[in-house]
Amino acid sequence: MSDSDAVPVPAGDPPPLVPPPTFLAAAEEAGLAFEADELARLGAYLARLLDANTRFNLTRIVDPAEAWTRHVLDSLTLLPWVLQSEAERLLDVGSGGGLPGIPLAIAAPHVTVTLLEATGKKARFLEEVAVALRLDNVTVVRDRAETLAHDRDGHREAYDVVTSRAVGRLPVLLELTVPFVRRGGLVLAIKGEQAEQEIEESAGALGTLMARPVDAVRTSTGTVVVIEKTGRTPRTYPRRPGEPRRVPLP
Repeated sequence: MSDSDAVPVPAGDPPPLVPPPTFLAAAEEAGLAFEADELARLGAYLARLLDANTRFNLTRIVDPAEAWTRHVLDSLTLLPWVLQSEAERLLDVGSGGGLPGIPLAIAAPHVTVTLLEATGKKARFLEEVAVALRLDNVTVVRDRAETLAHDRDGHREAYDVVTSRAVGRLPVLLELTVPFVRRGGLVLAIKGEQAEQEIEESAGALGTLMARPVDAVRTSTGTVVVIEKTGRTPRTYPRRPGEPRRVPLP
């Protein structure tokens, strides 16, 4: 799209943040390219995120330049796997302030993105962002993963890709994400320096849930852990709300 297609900002909304040169250079090094309207939407989203954060907790990062790297660039490190898998449906579990789901929805408008968030204020914020930025490919669901994953008509084993960031250690995260993925689909988790250790800790959970680790790729902002669904997850998983965190799978 051309510059004239950039997202207009209604009166009263915070002005879009402009990407700093450091972000643009890092994105180029990562092989990411943007249309003008995509950068406008990403900037408008970040502005809304930081503005809403003054009223309730959405992020610890309040510096705009840092937010471009730590939020947008970090989220878009998942984009190559989303595109390579030719995903049509993506679920972002524990979306919080919309990361990584909203940046991915902006960068891959052909993908239907569902943002799953249990907290009411955060879910309402996500709905407002989707409407304001005209993200027609985004749907927000307010629910817990432990509950929604048992919806066999609409959500269980229905997604090509499930993403997550900062939801918990991998043994817990896998129980909250793998049941949503179709066989052959991917779980993409953004982790830190302990990613390899978390994969080792997850050997039992991976076998129980019918999944296997495919890769762990270091990026400029973290580590992308790639998990492939290999078979049907037993119906008993995920367990009751809160139990995966209280008693992680061995």
